[in-house]
Amino acid sequence: MVAGVAGLPPISQLYREHRTRALAIARRIVGDADDAEDVVQDVFTRLARKPEGFNGRAAWTTWLHRVMVNSSINWLRARKRRERLSHEPQEPASPETQAVGEEMHRHFSAALHEVSELQRQVLWLREVRGFSYPEIAQVLRIPEGTVKSSLHRGRVRALEVMEERGQRP
Repeated sequence: MVAGVAGLPPISQLYREHRTRALAIARRIVGDADDAEDVVQDVFTRLARKPEGFNGRAAWTTWLHRVMVNSSINWLRARKRRERLSHEPQEPASPETQAVGEEMHRHFSAALHEVSELQRQVLWLREVRGFSYPEIAQVLRIPEGTVKSSLHRGRVRALEVMEERGQRP
């Protein structure tokens, strides 16, 4: 049992009292009861590990609602990426298409050396590994907002570098 933060009861008690509400929020957004349960479990597990995410500026239920909405949206985005990656092409790529893809990969990899270390890590985790924003934040131990801004700045800089070199993405 995890002790409460800022006057909150233990996480296990909060889970028992608010699971139904959290599940309803997630189910409304992700559209599937099993997937919604996964989102709820993830949110409460993260809260148990790092309870200081709740800062007491808003009511617990308000904060929980916002976290559930954001986590559900991020879960949907991750699912779309997974689905996109799991679809195999109908026909094998032509040698020309493969060559262009390999060339773009080389250009992008070279451009990654022109961005900061943090931007490179965030870009790699998001674009290559398909991690969600919360997953990247957890792996790198940085705030989600930093993940988003680093990703944006890294993408912009990598594209600038490629364009400066005459390499169109």
